Amino acid sequence: MLSEESQDSPKVHESPKVNESPKVHESPKVYESPKVHESPKVHDSPTVYESFDEMKLDDNLVRGIYSYGFEKPSKIQQIAIVPMSKHTDILAQSQSGTGKTGAFTIGSLSVVNPNIKSPQILIICPTRELSQQTTNVVTSLGHYMNVKVLSATGGNRLQNDISTLRSGVQCVVGTPGRIFDLIRRGDLSVEHMKYVILDEADQMLEDLFSDQIKAILDSNFPTSTRLALFSATMPPNVIEIAENYLNNPVRILLPPDEVTLKGIKQYYVELEREDWKLPVLLDLYQQIAVNQALIYVNKRQKAEWLAKQLSSHGFTLEYIHGEMEVGERKKRMDDFRSGSVRVLISTDLLARGIDVQQVSLVVNYELPTQRENYVHRIGRSGRYGKKGVAINLISGDEKNMLKDIEKHYSTTVDELPENLDVIGA
Repeated sequence: MLSEESQDSPKVHESPKVNESPKVHESPKVYESPKVHESPKVHDSPTVYESFDEMKLDDNLVRGIYSYGFEKPSKIQQIAIVPMSKHTDILAQSQSGTGKTGAFTIGSLSVVNPNIKSPQILIICPTRELSQQTTNVVTSLGHYMNVKVLSATGGNRLQNDISTLRSGVQCVVGTPGRIFDLIRRGDLSVEHMKYVILDEADQMLEDLFSDQIKAILDSNFPTSTRLALFSATMPPNVIEIAENYLNNPVRILLPPDEVTLKGIKQYYVELEREDWKLPVLLDLYQQIAVNQALIYVNKRQKAEWLAKQLSSHGFTLEYIHGEMEVGERKKRMDDFRSGSVRVLISTDLLARGIDVQQVSLVVNYELPTQRENYVHRIGRSGRYGKKGVAINLISGDEKNMLKDIEKHYSTTVDELPENLDVIGA
């Protein structure tokens, strides 16, 4: 089949023509930024802290920050940490790879009392992988505070989570289903909860998770519990939903034209036929030297099919999707993080939040069905200001989808040049 597809298929440069909840309650307003569509300013009178030392954080927390390797706060950290340390609701948007996890972790740890051996921080993530990654960050940053952390996700034995909770933890990081189950059963006490944090909040509030999230937020939290919502994208409809849960929040919101990622070069190759994408992808990989790459598709079946095709051409790669058994997903993710696997094919399971520093190239074999996931996908390269490249293989209706992405985010996706040396992946 592959040879039949290839017989009349172009090489990459022959045909890229493009052509209700407990309001989680009153809090002091530290400052407030304009709504997302008003202005590119982060907020009207920003208080920006250029160093962690200026933030007047607990000495043991600062030790953890520097031991983790943070030297200077990123932009979102300069703005968001102190309002959280003052125990304020927050609605924060910042581009992928700019330190959001560090911002809400440091901010929430700043209000933890290590002497209380009960959950005080609840961080909810959309995937097991992101939950585990966040758990590692919290554990490292809270090391000198002796903060104990539980990663509560599907795939873990429920009894193990219950035992860990009974032994005394101050922070719980997990996925919606397991968190909801632990609260419903009465095993996860919310009596001392100071912060509930939704990571990738837009996905949580309007996706498959929305009913579970609403049920969690309807739990009997103390009136002093605060809510923090973080994401790289905050569509207006999600902001509207979020306002139902937030009280007097600090808002850090970017207009759409500031959401796409500086430092990531974006290109497209337009093809007349879908089945020309595979030979073009093979041609690309013969011409571009990359450290590690992520290839995105939309469905499990396409991930498995593409992995089989590329493997038959001598690629060492793995694929991953949400229906895969948890242990196997973990092994494949560990292989990719360690660099023993350089190419990973993924569905949107890995579009959000996963931080692998060596990823320099993202290929959208198919454009995402949700516009916001485009930003999350290409944000897997160019982490923390490093240079990255995104290449979109488009055919059929994807041409119009890409135009919509360009218009919405006020960005330009260029035609892939003849000389691939200039893209510097």
